[in-house]
Amino acid sequence: MGAADSKEGECTMLKLYEPAKLDLKKYIFFTGKGGVGKTSTACATAVTFADRGNKVLLISTDPASNLQDVFETTLDNKGVQIQGVPNLTVLNLDPIQAAYEYKESVVGPYKGKLPESVIKNMEEQLSGACTVEIAAFNEFSNYLTNKELEAKYDYIIFDTAPTGHTLRMLQLPTAWSTFISESQHGASCLGQLAGLEDKKDMYKNAVNNLANAELTTLVLIAKPEYSPLFEASKTSHELKELGVKNQILIINGIFEGDAGLCDISKRLVEKQTTALQNIPEEIRNLPAYKIPLRDYNVTGIEKIRLMLKSNFLTDSSEVVEIKGYHKLNELIGYLHAQNKKVLFTMGKGGVGKTTLAASIALGLIARGEKVHLTTTDPANHLKLLVESTENLTVSSINPEEAVKKYRQDVLEKAKQTMSQEDLSYIEEDLRSPCTQEIAIFNVFASIVDACDEEVVVIDTAPTGHTLLLLDATETYHKEVARIKGDLPDAVKKLLPRLRNAQETEVIIVTLPEATPVYEAQRLEEDLKRAGIHTNWWIVNSSFSLVDTEQPLLTAKAKAERMWINRVYDLAKGHIVLLPWLKENITAKTLPKFFE
Repeated sequence: MGAADSKEGECTMLKLYEPAKLDLKKYIFFTGKGGVGKTSTACATAVTFADRGNKVLLISTDPASNLQDVFETTLDNKGVQIQGVPNLTVLNLDPIQAAYEYKESVVGPYKGKLPESVIKNMEEQLSGACTVEIAAFNEFSNYLTNKELEAKYDYIIFDTAPTGHTLRMLQLPTAWSTFISESQHGASCLGQLAGLEDKKDMYKNAVNNLANAELTTLVLIAKPEYSPLFEASKTSHELKELGVKNQILIINGIFEGDAGLCDISKRLVEKQTTALQNIPEEIRNLPAYKIPLRDYNVTGIEKIRLMLKSNFLTDSSEVVEIKGYHKLNELIGYLHAQNKKVLFTMGKGGVGKTTLAASIALGLIARGEKVHLTTTDPANHLKLLVESTENLTVSSINPEEAVKKYRQDVLEKAKQTMSQEDLSYIEEDLRSPCTQEIAIFNVFASIVDACDEEVVVIDTAPTGHTLLLLDATETYHKEVARIKGDLPDAVKKLLPRLRNAQETEVIIVTLPEATPVYEAQRLEEDLKRAGIHTNWWIVNSSFSLVDTEQPLLTAKAKAERMWINRVYDLAKGHIVLLPWLKENITAKTLPKFFE
């Protein structure tokens, strides 16, 4: 049945995900936002087929891969046969290392021959998420087009699929135009393709195999929540446009326990039912399946096998004490006492950044501050939570409008010197994540620049890569002076301001689960690389702080504690821990939730 058939109280009517009963093709790609269960579902699928006698190769290209933890064995990039599952071979590619090696292969020949500022600019062009994606695609393209492997294995399963942006880039000629090499904007993702001309045919074959419905199944993974379902919808649309149409949807973590044991479990069922009732149109009619919520971490062969069966295992591990945490009011008091002027809530989608940005803004106003609160969330949930008052200015930045204006500016300048053929490179470059971040960052800079008398609270921060791109570009053009005056003054002023820990605070928001914590840690490292100080972490939506008698939720709360303690160590005790909320957050109820 399709996801559209889910009605109130009928979440359990979704068919159970049983891979052996589905027409899954030789190449199976699992994709979805962090923390939705891509790796565990990919592992369980691989083990299911291997147990049936199929020869299976499982490959991870996830920079935050925890395959080694799941299988409780050391893995490499050559392939390891899993003990207890003789038909299964697993390999763990490292796209970050591959990206580093690729970057060195491109930049290395120019070291000592070009000015250091030029080298710095080139290295930063090749240091972002797009480079990692290209490196990952470069790695698994070999496995997607290798005829010997195709004959050897019945199924080749990939944990993490390429994005639509990556596939679009690989369909373009792999030349790096003069405009990009001289561009004042520094937003290029096409630079990642420099030097890959010799692999164009392999990429073309890989993209063709991805779009071949007789060879490939793309599996979208989501949780029964708004943000992961919205992300799955965007991914589905992007890939359909590129011909990757053989898609199915798996909704992981559907609560099916006894909801009558406590109010918390009842509210959890209501929330997930609402999310499924409002599933986005793009994925509404895809074949949809469920995986019930488990009360244990999927590690070890026994639990991998249990994951896709109807029974579940209650975790019997010892209860770990939480090392310590602060309340949100303590963090707000710290921000006020330290006279912080620019605040970012930063983290992956779905962790609660918008709600926390609004809560922090209200807390500062209660302490006598004037605040400008802004967001780049296209849904603009801020308007449902707060509205402008005498001491609060609420605004939203429309990412589409910001990018549209930015693209127009870049293309107008490009048209003055470039042919129509060369413009295709620039147009693709301007679809990149880097372009959107820089376009939005320009608007951020204008807001901060105009609000010296207020505290600016920004929901969604730029990555360290974006900041380094802007900084490298500014330095590069100061010295080379090819193009002048194109980096806005507000951006030039904001870059050093963000590096000033006396003025700026970046607050990292995460959830008490493995993947969100790993991803938040990578974000922190990215910011540090850009010279941005980080201090406080918020762990949101924890069952450890709620009163529940439901056995499955109690076990989940127990499993969270190791991740809470890991964040405690990472943040050196500067951690705020917030409970899972049974009530919906509205303008009326927001203040009491985080008292």
